[in-house]
Amino acid sequence: MRHLNSGRKLGRTASHRKATLSALSVSLIQHKRIRTTTAKAKEARTVVEKLISRAKRAVVKETDGKQKDVHARRLVFAFLRDRTAVSTLFNDIAPKVANRPGGYTRVVKLGRRLGDGAEIAILELVDYNTGQEKAAAKTAAKTATTKKKPGKKPKAEPAADARKKTGKPDAGKHAAAAGAETEAPDAEATDAEAKAESPKTTKA
Repeated sequence: MRHLNSGRKLGRTASHRKATLSALSVSLIQHKRIRTTTAKAKEARTVVEKLISRAKRAVVKETDGKQKDVHARRLVFAFLRDRTAVSTLFNDIAPKVANRPGGYTRVVKLGRRLGDGAEIAILELVDYNTGQEKAAAKTAAKTATTKKKPGKKPKAEPAADARKKTGKPDAGKHAAAAGAETEAPDAEATDAEAKAESPKTTKA
């Protein structure tokens, strides 16, 4: 039984497990967000939060007027083995989380990956939520680029509607009727002339 045996072995020896957690911690400090298995994320979370707490206490002492806490930096470097990660932790991350009483990281589960079916999760720093910042920047850019659409012009009213509103008769219809009346007598006159010119037929 594993009573009081906390932690995960992750299928590795002690030295391999320490190297894995150190690499995950360096990646998280540098990129502020990593994607790994849920077991590794939860195990790395405990290690990273202890390192951040140590760096935060050192920075608070330095702001009070004391000298630079070299001992804290050496302890962190003994685990991380990366100078840039140590400087990022003490210069950028620790001052930003100075007012946060723990809970510096977040584990977001993503489900299972194809292949081995392992549970995947994202381990990220709470104060460096890059996903929401990118989404906010995209929405701001969209709102800035989109312009108001010009209002539609009113459609021209048909002639019938215009006549109904004004109450005036349609001039076109009356002109066509007058033309038809004048054309009818001319046709009758031409028929009479044709009959007069034609010779009379005699019975045999």
